[in-house]
Amino acid sequence: QVLLVESGGDLVQPGGSLRLSCVASGIDFGIYHMAWYRQPPGQRRVVVARIFTDGATSYADSVKGRFTISRDNAKNTTNLQLNDLKPEDTAVYYCNANRIFSPTLWGQGTQVTVSD
Repeated sequence: QVLLVESGGDLVQPGGSLRLSCVASGIDFGIYHMAWYRQPPGQRRVVVARIFTDGATSYADSVKGRFTISRDNAKNTTNLQLNDLKPEDTAVYYCNANRIFSPTLWGQGTQVTVSD
């Protein structure tokens, strides 16, 4: 069974940090590009960070310098380190796995809330 399972979401104060994790099963993880998306309340889902099979990364302008995406192919895991969190980072964060000619895979999401 193909699964992406996210964890690590929480309520945190502005300026705080979180580490989100996504564990994949049922796929050849190393051949998938991985990404994190987020969906704020009442808004559409947008990409936050990507990490490609060669380890290259890209980030949305809104999170550059604050978020870091990584992957561990031996553990079928991708992580997103969130630093200096702001209220506008509040969203459900989704893990995404994609490769050409294959269906895109999504996790169930993990809630990040940044508030005093």
